[in-house]
Amino acid sequence: MALRLPIVDASVDLALRPPPADAAATGDLLRVGDLAQRTGKTVRAMHLYEELGLLQPVERSKGGFRLYAPDAEVRVRWIAKLQDMGFSLPDIRELLHEWERSGSASGAMTRIRELYREKLDDTRRQLRRLEELRHELEASVHYLDTCEVCDPE
Repeated sequence: MALRLPIVDASVDLALRPPPADAAATGDLLRVGDLAQRTGKTVRAMHLYEELGLLQPVERSKGGFRLYAPDAEVRVRWIAKLQDMGFSLPDIRELLHEWERSGSASGAMTRIRELYREKLDDTRRQLRRLEELRHELEASVHYLDTCEVCDPE
């Protein structure tokens, strides 16, 4: 049974699978530049993800190029989606490590559900602060609109 990354996106198969045993022989492995291009990220971003332990090449070419399994594209898109949701890269690293350390899908989902709920609570707080700011700005603009000539005298 493959664990699925916990994010809603029906257009992408989010199953985590090991690379096919013959991936290198069939040329299915992606060079870092190809992976970056497919995901709309930079090569530097791919290297940063690797430095942070978010992404690992399956091997290196004879020329020293990082080679990634085809499912690395799904992982990078998942990382990007989490960043869009407001998760920092350290948050994402924790999420992925929790996911990979979990012995069961239900165990992984319990912890990830907690992290998602925390992020949802943070987002609600931010929305309340922004709504308050909007009201303050509207009141300030209204006040300034009533001032035909602002004379410090």
